[in-house]
Amino acid sequence: MSNENDDDATQLGSIGHHMNKPQQPGNPQMRPAFQAPSLPTHPQKQSGDDEDTVLSAYNATPSRPAMPTVPTTHPMKAQPAQPVQMQQPLPQSQPIPAAAPRQFPQATTSQAKPAQPAATSSMMSAPQADITEFHNQFAKLVDSVSQVVVGKEQPIRQCATAMIVGGHILFEDNPGTGKTQLARGLANSIDMSFKRIQFTPDLLPSDVVGVTYYDQKNGEFEYREGPIFASIVLADEINRASPKTQSALLEVMEEQKVTVDGETHAVPQPFMVIATQNPIEQLGTYKLPEAQMDRFLIKTTIGYPSHDVSVSILKQVNVTDRASTVHAVLTGNDVLRMRAISETVHLDDAILEYIVRLVEATRHNERIQVGSSMRGALALTRCARVWAASNNRGYVVPDDVKQLAVAVLAHRITLTAEATFAGSTPELMIEQILENVPAPTVGATV
Repeated sequence: MSNENDDDATQLGSIGHHMNKPQQPGNPQMRPAFQAPSLPTHPQKQSGDDEDTVLSAYNATPSRPAMPTVPTTHPMKAQPAQPVQMQQPLPQSQPIPAAAPRQFPQATTSQAKPAQPAATSSMMSAPQADITEFHNQFAKLVDSVSQVVVGKEQPIRQCATAMIVGGHILFEDNPGTGKTQLARGLANSIDMSFKRIQFTPDLLPSDVVGVTYYDQKNGEFEYREGPIFASIVLADEINRASPKTQSALLEVMEEQKVTVDGETHAVPQPFMVIATQNPIEQLGTYKLPEAQMDRFLIKTTIGYPSHDVSVSILKQVNVTDRASTVHAVLTGNDVLRMRAISETVHLDDAILEYIVRLVEATRHNERIQVGSSMRGALALTRCARVWAASNNRGYVVPDDVKQLAVAVLAHRITLTAEATFAGSTPELMIEQILENVPAPTVGATV
């Protein structure tokens, strides 16, 4: 047995002599397996060297990960393929530059992945040119009115919002807080017609909407317009007029027109009523009916100025009429254009659902006798769009609704007697509803 093994070892050694493989003196039975990589150099494979070289070059890239593991499972079958890679190192290195361009599409795909969140939140993109124009015009108007009523940016913004929407605003505050000055300052900041009506108990409806009279010179009836025919109408101390006179404003505030003796006359556009009333001195006053209160888009207060602002006002004590110091910064056409821009502000379905839930919460609250009407929901939606555009955004977020909900909905609800006796107010009830109704999450900025 030892002679036969010696012959086999001698034969294998002569075949792989050109590989200079050292012969191991010990354990001759392992020599055939150890010298197996030298088998591909047999003269029978010389004719197929070119074919093996081409195949190895063509399959270099996909075959490299799998080739080293083949000899461990099938030693005899993989022996012809393993030396090809050892004898032809250059064909394997040549395809590498050709395979490198395959990585460029992968790099492009990885770079495009960060752009996907921008597509999912397209409404959070940069503001459009129209929204930026709206923001600049709105800020210019607020800055102009702020010279008249110092330190009261919030009510000024609410008043400007009502003007752009085309609604009306009611200021209810103590005497001497600047209600009339704010109204006159807004009127002087916009190049439009302005009329003031001082409401008194003896004021008649014809003194507001106008009257039809007989012209003896021409021999025919003519209509003389009342002070209501102006773009901005200041109804000062509106609760001092009789209910009959107050009812004369119902049609014009809702439908923007006046009917006298069967003829309808349209008021100029844009049109806005700014009314003021005092919460005190109820002697000789007439409370506004709920129907008329519902026609006011916003009801707000101004409040007393802060300590620093009060000192600054006293330093300018020689200025008796601050409203006359401002000049027009916008025109009526500018206001109408801003109204058209605000109508393009995006309203997500979640925002609409949120507004409806707030309004419905006022109707199902046990402490509220009469909830908000659908006019309140529409008013809150329109004001939210203007508020968003004033903040240089082309979309509405829940914070826009929250900042306007009290001013838009509080005067549209009626509390029960128990809630009133307990000290609750409509403003407190709306704030409580805002806390109870969950706000939606829209985009990444909420």
